[in-house]
Amino acid sequence: MSNAAADTPLRQAHGQSGARLRQARRRIAPALNMPTETFHVLLALLVGLGSGLFTMLFLLAIQWLQYLVFGGVRPVMGMEGGTLPFIYLFIPAAGGLGVGLLVHFAAREAAGHGIPEVMEAVALRGGIIRPRYIVVKTLASALCIGTGGSAGRVGPVVQIGAGVGSVLGQLFRLSEAMTRTLTACGAAAGIAAIFNAPVAGVFFAQELILGEYTAGTFSLIVMAAVVSSVVGQVCFGDKVTFQVPEYSLVSYHELVFYVILGMIAALAAVFFVRFFYTMHDAWSKVNFWPAYLNPAAGGLLLGLIGLFCPRILSIGDFPAMEAVLHNRLWWQMLLILALMKMFSTSLTLGSGGSGGVFAPSLYVGAMLGGAFGTLVHALAPESTALPGAYALVGMGAFFAGSAQAPMTAIVMLFELTHDYRIILPLMVSCVISSMIYARLSPGSIYTLKLQRRGINLQAGKDVNIMRSVTVAEAMSSPVETVTVNETIGEVIKQMQASRHNGFPVVDEEGGLVGMITLQDIRNTPLAHRLETLVKEVMSTDLLVAYPEETLDAVIGRFSYRDVGRLPVVDSRHPGRLVGMITRSDIIRAYNRAVIGAGLGSAPTRAGLGSS
Repeated sequence: MSNAAADTPLRQAHGQSGARLRQARRRIAPALNMPTETFHVLLALLVGLGSGLFTMLFLLAIQWLQYLVFGGVRPVMGMEGGTLPFIYLFIPAAGGLGVGLLVHFAAREAAGHGIPEVMEAVALRGGIIRPRYIVVKTLASALCIGTGGSAGRVGPVVQIGAGVGSVLGQLFRLSEAMTRTLTACGAAAGIAAIFNAPVAGVFFAQELILGEYTAGTFSLIVMAAVVSSVVGQVCFGDKVTFQVPEYSLVSYHELVFYVILGMIAALAAVFFVRFFYTMHDAWSKVNFWPAYLNPAAGGLLLGLIGLFCPRILSIGDFPAMEAVLHNRLWWQMLLILALMKMFSTSLTLGSGGSGGVFAPSLYVGAMLGGAFGTLVHALAPESTALPGAYALVGMGAFFAGSAQAPMTAIVMLFELTHDYRIILPLMVSCVISSMIYARLSPGSIYTLKLQRRGINLQAGKDVNIMRSVTVAEAMSSPVETVTVNETIGEVIKQMQASRHNGFPVVDEEGGLVGMITLQDIRNTPLAHRLETLVKEVMSTDLLVAYPEETLDAVIGRFSYRDVGRLPVVDSRHPGRLVGMITRSDIIRAYNRAVIGAGLGSAPTRAGLGSS
């Protein structure tokens, strides 16, 4: 059975958590005799606390690793045109080798950026995330980023938080709806902790992870984000991520330039996303060595670039953004850094490295905005703001386009700077960028990864539900069959007794050889119809389904030949009949899934289900 089929049913995923979790749950349950709403609030607070603590450990691990391998050269990051000693060529390669081995032998899906996996888990698997996957993703990302890989911290942090929420939902056997909510709580908590931005975390979870704004989930997500933000403040202090000068809109005529900046950001975002996945495709075709060596090869190329342009390495991200926000870089350098960052991030993650694309998106947007602002300010110095203002707006506009999340971008930039004066240009540029990108690209940098695997989250909840139910869950079994040597008269009697309009036909060994339907019987000449053998009129060119396939994958086969039923066969032994699926089976399974997704089986006391 395929991995997709194994991961889809909620019960199977619960079973993987092990007997020890179930025993712990039975011990905890008697102490949690409280109303359901109170219990859910308690869980949201725990998710926020756990996400905040694990996020801090993740960030400390990156800082420790960066200090260990780059500590002596960190001042270079602030130098104009500084370079690195030759020995540092091999550091990203060494990190890539470790990432490749870890991911290949522990959890191969941990490669690349991880927010799409959280989105998929919430939309298609009821919020279920494997604990092992979270551990591997965390270690691989810390190793990749800590050794200079051009990737961001946000994707792994979102996965850490989402994993905390998912594990709690699995532990207490909550409904799918509640498990999804806790997973979103964890994602919001991760954003809140890493950026001290609880409001942006809430918008991120609802805009990107859940894909909708609902009052029922809002309060729980807020609580988790607040607690996680407090944890971050306790560990690192209550400070803004970027200390920027006081920027504001100099004149209302300047809004025209911010509209143009939004257009430029959208076009650049489209280019980046396309190049990003082109690089993925190129690395997937490399067959000179085992696949787990790809991150090391990518790291070697990155190290070579980093020798001459260290600002594109992970240790140069925030120093470079601080420099452009304070108007310290020439526009030519800014354009070079923007292009090099697009290339280096695509190289790192495309070759199999592990990390996120959130921070690189802010980086590219800052460089493009700063370069545009420098030219604009040179043309109209008295009626335009300094280039740093355009860099700040560019950060939000580029992310709003590439992620298709304008609300998150607007709120995020406000919380990153605590500066409200630039909000009007920020809103204009973010919305323009998001609208233009949506017209030019079929999906965001997050959803495209899923679309390339045939998962279209923009197609609506109905499609998502059809993708989450397998044929094995919907089919009828055991199946009534007829043999090749029976007569049509005998088949008609069986149809009258069972009220079925068709049967699978099997041979003497029980292997599937055809189908006979009421239409086949009607097409048989009246003369000697009742004495005609089944094997003479049955259909042998069959359309079949497999137990591990999703309903979305097989539903088109019914209309292809306008049939009402499909035999289900073992994918390893195609002649072995294991069930039958009809249009009615699909409708019933769909209705059950809709009810389960919307209402679940949440109990009325303490959110606990049956053992």
